[in-house]
Amino acid sequence: MYDENDLIYSPLQQTYIASGKRVDIQIYRMPDTGWSLEVVDVYRNSTVWDDLFETDQEAFDTAMKELQEEGIDAFIGMPPGETTH
Repeated sequence: MYDENDLIYSPLQQTYIASGKRVDIQIYRMPDTGWSLEVVDVYRNSTVWDDLFETDQEAFDTAMKELQEEGIDAFIGMPPGETTH
């Protein structure tokens, strides 16, 4: 059985900055699985892709494509304690 200590992190992980805002591109996997992709904003809100990727490069390319097409604001959620009405 694997736990969080068994996670393998991609060297392609990085911080992405646009329009003065930043998100972290996180790419990781468990042993013997595909790569997971997660984009985390400064408030610790995250966007996680449902599908796994065969390579960390494929995951990274997907993150960059989505960030460029959708814009960084699409990946930034509400600050803690704020709600929309």
